[in-house]
Amino acid sequence: MKINPDKSKAVGFTRARVKERLTYYLGGQLIPEVNSFKYLGIIIRSDLSWADHVNYTLRKAWKALHLIMRILRQGNNNTKRLAYTSLVRPILEYGAVCWDPYRDWQVSALNRVQRRAAKFANHSDESGWETLAQRRLVARLCALYKAYTRSPSWKAIGNSLLKPCYLSRGDHSWKVRSRKHRTDVGKYSFVNRTIKDWNSLPAGTLASFPCKLNTFRKRVRDAVTSK
Repeated sequence: MKINPDKSKAVGFTRARVKERLTYYLGGQLIPEVNSFKYLGIIIRSDLSWADHVNYTLRKAWKALHLIMRILRQGNNNTKRLAYTSLVRPILEYGAVCWDPYRDWQVSALNRVQRRAAKFANHSDESGWETLAQRRLVARLCALYKAYTRSPSWKAIGNSLLKPCYLSRGDHSWKVRSRKHRTDVGKYSFVNRTIKDWNSLPAGTLASFPCKLNTFRKRVRDAVTSK
């Protein structure tokens, strides 16, 4: 497989003040350095902020929703609901395990899309659907489950998960050691943030552990939606 230098960009990730930036060459051709770059459909920034990707996701989702609203103006509620869950919600959730936002304005902006879709499909702001935040939480916990059970694609993350130094009376047996963070980037990263959610799961959710992923997903969804 050949890598095309013309389609390649270099992004440096560091908190240090860099006086002399490194230069990268591929096949004798200089690779330009940028502050952000789209990789597999996700915009990654050098400061590890997801603001650019959230804004990109919002623009794309609103565009798809407005198209559906124009085409299905006379459609029935079930058709409108199916169009949203098939064409718009996947945009809002693509890769959300890694970029799940924690800032209120980003969460509210994403929720606004679903509320508008609910009003279009049900003529009401109350749709009875799971919130996007709940769905992202379930997705993150399922991803950590794959890492915890050493699923092949998640083994690298799974090997970094450590057992806690102690277990209190209220802890379940599958608790993971939490990590200290000095920045929001570390605190709200996928693994560190999800470890906290994992440790707070009810013991019943992890009964007969390990279990099939679909079984775990259903138990987690029940635990999340019952809060």
